[in-house]
Amino acid sequence: MVANALWGWLNRWKKANWQRRGKPIWAAEIWQDIAARVEKLTVKVRHVDAHVSKSQANEEHHNNEQVDKAAKVKVSQVDLDWQHKGEVFLAHWAHDASGHQGRDATYRWARDRGVDLTMDNISQVIHNCETCAAIKQAKRVKPLWYGGRWLKYRYGEAWQIDYITLPQTRQGKRYVLTVVEATTGWLETYPVPHATARNTILGLEKQVLWRHGTPERIESDNGTHFKNGLINTWAREHGIEWIYHVPYHAPAAGKVERCNGLLKTTLKALGGGTFKNWELNLAKATWSTLKGQSIELVLPSLNPCTQWMEIKSLWYT
Repeated sequence: MVANALWGWLNRWKKANWQRRGKPIWAAEIWQDIAARVEKLTVKVRHVDAHVSKSQANEEHHNNEQVDKAAKVKVSQVDLDWQHKGEVFLAHWAHDASGHQGRDATYRWARDRGVDLTMDNISQVIHNCETCAAIKQAKRVKPLWYGGRWLKYRYGEAWQIDYITLPQTRQGKRYVLTVVEATTGWLETYPVPHATARNTILGLEKQVLWRHGTPERIESDNGTHFKNGLINTWAREHGIEWIYHVPYHAPAAGKVERCNGLLKTTLKALGGGTFKNWELNLAKATWSTLKGQSIELVLPSLNPCTQWMEIKSLWYT
């Protein structure tokens, strides 16, 4: 094969962009390296009969045998390298397609689809994953659900709300109303086409009032979708104290801002590095955000039955 390649195949492969019948040739990088070296050297190809006894072998036969041994070691190493790269590629695909889960979950996800992966390769991919690193960093921020002005409130009585902006979907939705319960960090989300006062009220009624009861206090920024006559009238009719944060004072909205950051990071991870299909992934991302805060912390005051109903509702929102 080497003789034929040096004699005529190299030029043919080079003209065909290192392909044969539309497919890349085997070990193309090595043949390209050989072709580059041959251009600078005078190469003579001579046939040597390799099938001779040791007693009849001359210097050429011995040299040929040494070259064969060296080539076998090199080729076997190339095969192992390519095999490892292929396994790592599959592990990366499985980790990404499964939504950047942990090692064991990624392994089970791949196994259920007929792909055998090693734990070492999965661990390597997760260790080098920038998306997972970003999610972990966001989850390391210490939650501030207890203390301060929230001590006097019980679960469901105080909330912070905000909007995040995402790429527009085919259904025209571009915004997500995020609503965070102040004492626990429980997160509700509601996708809408426009950030308006009417959509804010619809989101609050569906995600908060119908599920958790009428709150005593709601905090928001000074955006026109929050600070207007329609919101003021609605809040007054329901006996809700609506508080507007001091502009440019980030700590005032710390709870909802932290959830916004973690939610967007998770949506991007589930979309393979983009916000693709974010509306389809919203329920899962909301749940992942809650897991990052610890479900025991988020639902401390609800009985197990109510907790399970809340958890299930996320998947059917």
